Amino acid sequence: MNPRLLLATATAAASLAACAKPMAAENAKAGDAKPVPVAGAIAKPTAGSPEARAIDALHKVNPGLKVDRATAAPIAGFRELIVGGQTLYVSDDGRYVLQGNLYDVNAKKDLSQDTMAALRREELAKVPASQRIVFAPANPKYTVSVFTDIQCGFCQKLHSQIAQYNAQGIAVEYLAFPRMGPASDDFSQMEAVWCSADRGKALTDAKNGKRINAARCTNPVAMEYDLGRRLGLTGTPMIVAPNGNAAPGYLDPTRMKQWLDSGATQ
Repeated sequence: MNPRLLLATATAAASLAACAKPMAAENAKAGDAKPVPVAGAIAKPTAGSPEARAIDALHKVNPGLKVDRATAAPIAGFRELIVGGQTLYVSDDGRYVLQGNLYDVNAKKDLSQDTMAALRREELAKVPASQRIVFAPANPKYTVSVFTDIQCGFCQKLHSQIAQYNAQGIAVEYLAFPRMGPASDDFSQMEAVWCSADRGKALTDAKNGKRINAARCTNPVAMEYDLGRRLGLTGTPMIVAPNGNAAPGYLDPTRMKQWLDSGATQ
């Protein structure tokens, strides 16, 4: 395991947190409601347990790392941890750390992605519909969660086809991921979208290049941005099926229906 990589992960997280502080201060000064709180890391495991030793081993390399999931690994003698959207394997004695995906040759299956899918399922279930922007047909066959950005070209393309996704029986539930990060205009505009009286219209307008003006409010943008980073988002849009599987990027309406029909929801 490269300590520099672990250091870079924690440094990036610290940098984003630092960028968010001026915004929080601005909100407090203006007397506005605070953003929805960001979800924390997992509860501390029992002292002396293999999970505790695994987390302690990582903290010896970098004390700033936050672990989102720690469970028994599919291979004996190791714990499987998710840190900042990455899967790590730590020996039960805390001596060895491996980074990368674990592939079962016989089953022809990426076991690391199964773990990440489980985390996505669990965490997305905690985000209520009131914190999403939903475009859905009357009786959807499928529902996908989509981390989106108003400036992302493929996000704009996906949204321009929203009626076609709905016609395929697919409900699209948007979560915010302003890819330019906290303290950017992109971030502020996405907060304005979520604070608008008609969020759906505001999102459509923003993706068409219109500026959104809305009074500041309690909003989930910071929480959803943090959530996307913790769930392994590497680019927008990130499309997540109900079972936690993520699509390999933008899918047009026909391909998304095929992807869901092929078992992405099982």
